[in-house]
Order: sequence, then C-alpha cells, then structure tokens
Amino acid sequence: MVDQLSQNLTESREAELNQALELFHFAFRAFTAKPDQLLEARGLQRVHHRVLYFVGRNPDIRVSGLLGILGVTKQALHAPLRQLIAMNLIQDSPDATDKRGKCLALTAEGTKLEAALSGAQRKLLASVFDQAGAEGESAWRAVMDQLAELLPK
Repeated sequence: MVDQLSQNLTESREAELNQALELFHFAFRAFTAKPDQLLEARGLQRVHHRVLYFVGRNPDIRVSGLLGILGVTKQALHAPLRQLIAMNLIQDSPDATDKRGKCLALTAEGTKLEAALSGAQRKLLASVFDQAGAEGESAWRAVMDQLAELLPK
C-alpha cells in the first residue's frame, strides 16, 4: 500500500514536471519568435543573436572572452562570427595590448539589429513581469539563477 502511494506520488510529480517542460518549451518559442523572424529575414540564426547580444554588452571583448561567455569552441564560433563580420554587423580589430588577439565590437548596423532583436525580448519580459508582479518576477529570476548555476564550469 505504501509502495503504491509512493509510486502514485512519483507519477504525479513526473506529470507535473512534464507540464513544466512543455511550458518551458512553449515559453521559449514565444520568447524567440520575433527575433527568429528578424534573423531569418537576414539569413541568420539564434547563434548570431547570442554573439551580437554579448558583443553589444561587452564592447571590445576579446574573442577568447566571448568564447568563455558563450561556452563554445573556436570552431563553433568561427563561421557565425565570420558571417557577422562579412555582413558589417561586427568589426574586429587587433588587441592593443596583445596583437595576437582580436577585439570585437558592434558596428552601427550591428547595434541597430541587436537592439531590434533583444528589444523585442525585453519588451516581452517587461510585459510578462508587469502581469506577474514583483513576487512572480523574483520567483522566475530565482529559478533561472538556479538553472544557470547548473552549467558545467
């Protein structure tokens, strides 16, 4: 009897967690829908948005620093970064302190595109946070912080 009760609780919890997974999936689709549309019009993908976002938040970041933030290899970053440079959305320049390294910054056009991409997401978050209230936003941030802490170091 106790084992069956325990199994039912486990199945119930699994169903709740499956619902959470589905919510996460659909929320992510909603969160990325507008940026994906803007990216697709330029022949770009989400990886390009991530690169633009973090270069925009870290002007003159070295390539090695960007690799660390994104948690990807040089090979994974090479093609998207070259494409963004070729499209004049990012500029690279030699590092003033170490000529072997390159520093990255958004161009004026890159700044405009990044603002459109991330601006759509900021607007969406602001709307949802307004509806959820301060406690809802705080709870969401706590969950996201806990998930982010699980990234391998």
